[in-house]
Amino acid sequence: MLYWVSFVKKGSVKDMSDTIAAISTAMGEAGIGIVRMSGKNAIDIGNKIFKGKKVKSLKEAENRKLTYGHIVNPKTQEVIDEVLIAFMKEPYTYTRENMVEIYCHGGIISVKKILELILDNGARLAEPGEFTKRAFLNGRLDLAQSQAVIDLIRAKTDKSYQVSLNQLEGGLSVKIKKIRDMLLEMIAHIEVSIDFPDEDIEEITYDRLEEMAVSVDKEIEKLLSTADRGKILRDGLNTVILGKPNVGKSSLLNAILRENRAIVTNIPGTTRDIIEEYVNIDGIPLKIVDTAGIRATDDVVEKIGVDRAKEMVDKADLIIAVFDASDHLSHEDYEIIEIIKNRKAIVLLNKSDLPKQFDESYFREILPDKEIIITSIVSDIGIDELEKAIKNMFYMGEVEIESDAIITNVRHKNQLVKAKKNIEDGIEAIRAYMPLDCIEVDIRTCWENLGEISGDTVAEDILDKIFSEFCIGK
Repeated sequence: MLYWVSFVKKGSVKDMSDTIAAISTAMGEAGIGIVRMSGKNAIDIGNKIFKGKKVKSLKEAENRKLTYGHIVNPKTQEVIDEVLIAFMKEPYTYTRENMVEIYCHGGIISVKKILELILDNGARLAEPGEFTKRAFLNGRLDLAQSQAVIDLIRAKTDKSYQVSLNQLEGGLSVKIKKIRDMLLEMIAHIEVSIDFPDEDIEEITYDRLEEMAVSVDKEIEKLLSTADRGKILRDGLNTVILGKPNVGKSSLLNAILRENRAIVTNIPGTTRDIIEEYVNIDGIPLKIVDTAGIRATDDVVEKIGVDRAKEMVDKADLIIAVFDASDHLSHEDYEIIEIIKNRKAIVLLNKSDLPKQFDESYFREILPDKEIIITSIVSDIGIDELEKAIKNMFYMGEVEIESDAIITNVRHKNQLVKAKKNIEDGIEAIRAYMPLDCIEVDIRTCWENLGEISGDTVAEDILDKIFSEFCIGK
């Protein structure tokens, strides 16, 4: 069941009147820690536990200005920590509620003690993402912008950060609103034609409806076309290094990372488990997975590693298949060739510094659609070409994200897929000259599915799931 946003705000979220509190910085040793509150009693609670150096209470301090003093237990007068504190009055805050932020010494004990004191004086512990959830429910952010907050926190490269920032500033929301406005215009014309057939009002023609519906379809398709690129920018390109033992897989991982992450020896089977690392290639986040060498083995531990390697292949966005050009092709090599034939893959013919035992023309013949690169990883030959090939394969040599909205979220993609199906059904109905009320069903459903992206129409359970993925304190 779908709820209109106005209904969600008024009735579907419990305890909106509570004052919530949480630690907003990572736990552990640090120069500073931040504890924040939001709610109607935030300033009153802050006033109870704060004693200023130059002001007697927090209420005497200035709005939005840092004030120096101490957090003190009002029952025992015990000084908890030396702090800077700021309060911000509604509605010009992150949540559009009264907020207090306490800047104390970093570390586990100080922030924990301050949070416990706040909870003892009337606040409750915030749920994951509840600050941002309140920002959404109070109308400061729409749902697409809210989800961009967590993407911004988790961004792995400058490019993914820029995409998230663009969405936080409303880039995607503007695109969705434009499409929904087009649909709303269609709905209005249809309803006028249905409700006032005898009035002297120009009815919308089927040709005009088709023209408008096709325009909507094109706009949705344009957004959907960015989804694969957006997924990579958000989650990273899941890249598996595949090859038989001792072909240079771990050396390749180290070369890409520019550090000695994996153990490298001339003993086959050194890598027995999965090694995962993130690396930034010109703005593209790669999740590099080094796997155990593909071969038949009686070693129980190594066999588990080989099985895991084959499982990782099924989840890979890209396979980097490494072959030893100084050795004859083996049964394991042919098995790997079969694996990559119908997958996105780049072929490395490694150890080119040694005498060749086969001609690369064989690979160009059996894998005509694959990029084949001659490498000598120990001599740092071919690594630049590999990075360029990865970039070209997925972005056609460019990573241009500054101007266009990019779909980075699976939920957004799914809603767009549903909306596209709705509008295509509508176009089919229009071309079949179906009754206008039948056509309106498809148009309105499309409008509602797009509304789930911005949060204009959204189910409560979806809201709960989205914000549960946030960290506590954001």
